Amino acid sequence: MRTAFYISDGTALTSETFGHAILSLFPVEFQHKTFPFIDEAEKAHRAVDEINLAYAENGERPLIFHTFVDPSIKKIITQSEGVCYDFLDHYVAPVQAELGVAAQPKTNRTHGLNQDYNFRIDAINYTLENDDGVTTRNYAEADIILVGASRTGKTPTCIYLALQYGIKAANYPLTEEDMDNLELPYDLKMHRHKLFGLTIDVDRLQSIREARRAGSRYSSLEQCQFEINEIEGLYRREAIPFLNSTHASVEELAAKIMTAARLKRHRY
Repeated sequence: MRTAFYISDGTALTSETFGHAILSLFPVEFQHKTFPFIDEAEKAHRAVDEINLAYAENGERPLIFHTFVDPSIKKIITQSEGVCYDFLDHYVAPVQAELGVAAQPKTNRTHGLNQDYNFRIDAINYTLENDDGVTTRNYAEADIILVGASRTGKTPTCIYLALQYGIKAANYPLTEEDMDNLELPYDLKMHRHKLFGLTIDVDRLQSIREARRAGSRYSSLEQCQFEINEIEGLYRREAIPFLNSTHASVEELAAKIMTAARLKRHRY
């Protein structure tokens, strides 16, 4: 097994994003290690010790995806036994040439406290307060309202939409109690244009529910099949767009919802 390190003098989110995207292209198993905020020589030397230890243990050079503003810290890391890949170095020079403006590196600039950051914080607070149909009185403020059966991925998708895109996402579960003559609740009808549905393959739903509440009616295959049939029928009758979450990551679901619902991202 190869080891991949994601290292930065900031959050290391950029290193992780690019590194994971590249490594996903290769049918190789990796052990992933992330070292954020390596902003002092002492921390950098400790990181190098970890890198060199990984090399010593399996004889394979670790892959190091890094972004550093401080060249002295970067130099320490690049002298390790790992193979280093620097995204900033690769792209800054050609972009600088195209813009005709010299880069002015600054740690954590991409994650600074600005107006768009505040949008994301507000969105996260909204999403947590309007999770799982606890209240519907704030739906007028929602950018989107996810609906679907229990355990189809509504909550994590809403949280990701808020955290990554600054979207105020509420969610409302359609439960067993709603299944008799299933119709849209009044509070959802009032905001029909904001509704977006999630569904899931029955076998997968049964597996998830069984792990949560083993042996119950809630987790039975028959109940799962019944709920999915009823809810997908509702989506089609009411022309509610929906996605299947069975094989999609939260990131994929959120990106597809953003596109399908034509939501506008708050950039930062």
